[in-house]
Amino acid sequence: MTSGRRGSWRWGVAVWVIVVAVAGGATLWLQNSAEPPGPYGWEEAGPTPSLPEGWESACPRPTPDEDGAYQSLCLIRTRP
Repeated sequence: MTSGRRGSWRWGVAVWVIVVAVAGGATLWLQNSAEPPGPYGWEEAGPTPSLPEGWESACPRPTPDEDGAYQSLCLIRTRP
């Protein structure tokens, strides 16, 4: 009775190994056969804008909270 269970367990493991090997091979084959979607390139970007004059006074210095951690958020709008 136990030899039947042991044999079916081994068959299950063997089938699982074969399925994994075939799926891995198919994945590699499909990756190699796929054409790239299009030309690759860098996106053109302009220079980073500088901060407006006087931004230091518009953004107050952070002060520590009760835990001693510094947290600050300053939003500067440069366009009208």
